[in-house]
Amino acid sequence: MPDDPSDPTADAVCDGGDLDCGSGLLLIIRSAMAPLQPGGTLLVKSRESSVREDLPAWCRMVGHGLLRETEADNGYRHFLLRKKDDDAELATDLEQARRHHWQVRARWTGGMQAKVTVRNHGFAIGQPASFDTEDVAPSAIEFLLSALAGALCSGLQWRLSRLGAEVHNLEVVAKAKSQNNLVFLGVEDAGSPALADIELSLYVAADVDDEQLQAVFAETVRRCPVTQSLLQTVAIDARARKV
Repeated sequence: MPDDPSDPTADAVCDGGDLDCGSGLLLIIRSAMAPLQPGGTLLVKSRESSVREDLPAWCRMVGHGLLRETEADNGYRHFLLRKKDDDAELATDLEQARRHHWQVRARWTGGMQAKVTVRNHGFAIGQPASFDTEDVAPSAIEFLLSALAGALCSGLQWRLSRLGAEVHNLEVVAKAKSQNNLVFLGVEDAGSPALADIELSLYVAADVDDEQLQAVFAETVRRCPVTQSLLQTVAIDARARKV
């Protein structure tokens, strides 16, 4: 990729146009950064206003340096990035992981729907809670349960694989009920619409005995940010079963 005449110090240039960090810009930056040597510089051009806040945060998270930020012509803003050094990569990654903040952006798209953007991913989300099987998008409470089930599913597989146990099949079923759905619907005022409890059932086919499975599962629950966040307010009945 040729040098940009407006900044001859850059080793490479990428033009993000109107993309924000959650809808493809970071993917373009990673691709442009990959062939650079540690310490190499990349000039990022962007017309999206949110990049001014999100790009520096991403640089701090992954360890790249933001050397300079300048105004340019035609509504563009330029960001000069320096690729992180290999020797400092591990220490930087650990420190950034310790200080990391997760962030999502939700924009109302009409009716009872919103578009959520997370890094390079986007998905539609419906109303806070719904009892209609014909909804065009899952409700927010269903995404919450999905996050919980998905975190345990992938987390348990990862920890079992670290022990050398082969996982043949793994399924998680999450069930929950509200303390009082009528509060959410505006029919009653007494009580709370919060979840009363969550029931999790894990069905596992893996080359591991039941005692090991239960120990690894307990460790997965203990170290999972989703379960530990929910356990502060909601009772979770989680059981793992070999199949």
